[in-house]
Amino acid sequence: MRDQTGGSLQSVNRALTALELVADAGELGVSELGRQLGVHKATASRLAAVLAERGLLERDPVTERYRIGFGLVRLAGAAMSGLDLVRLARPILETLAERVREASNLGVRNGDDVVYIDQIAGSRSIVTVSWVGRRTPLHSTSNGKVMLAWADERDRERVIRGPLESYTEHTVTDPDVLRAELESIRRRGYAQTVEELEDGLNAVAAPVRQADGRVIAALGVSGPAFRMHAVDIPRIGLLTAEAAQAVSRQLGYLERGSAVG
Repeated sequence: MRDQTGGSLQSVNRALTALELVADAGELGVSELGRQLGVHKATASRLAAVLAERGLLERDPVTERYRIGFGLVRLAGAAMSGLDLVRLARPILETLAERVREASNLGVRNGDDVVYIDQIAGSRSIVTVSWVGRRTPLHSTSNGKVMLAWADERDRERVIRGPLESYTEHTVTDPDVLRAELESIRRRGYAQTVEELEDGLNAVAAPVRQADGRVIAALGVSGPAFRMHAVDIPRIGLLTAEAAQAVSRQLGYLERGSAVG
């Protein structure tokens, strides 16, 4: 019985890992999936086929590669609909996206990453890339820097001391520079990144607090650098901070002292 249970748990763990790998990659073939799972191609093929039968993966008939299926999107939507944070923040995200005409988003911390749990497209977006469900590093994104700036000091120092991976020539990888920037973020009330995660992508984000004042999420705005210029960031940053404060009030947080942060 013990062996059967262990085998079942291993199969469940392998299936969940497969879903995470496909989600991170966007699309995977069975050979690549097998390599990353450490199993034979035939095993990966059977696993992917079972997940596809349940709608959790979808197979492209032309490339024969697998991507996330609508069954998983449905499950994610059911989970998200039960989150007060998403429900309360949605109308505020919509208003913010309309005001700045760029995409607004909501992210929460998961380990040493930020996971985006909602997004509203801006009116100027022709093609919108969905960030929902995507993971990004703490040190190179505005949402991540918000979560890092208000993290426990010991935890913050652990992340700052790295290693800090460089994604573009603008990514901050010097611990002293990052430490000083996080102090500025706490004073200013919002974070900003200028082409630090991706070339041509700028962003701002501000903290969302629950009733006891703890920062539980980051509300952000992102847009292409050719539209969202560095000179526009302070104005958008203040609007984003106002929106984050509005969500915080919905969660029962009563601001004390200054209006921002």
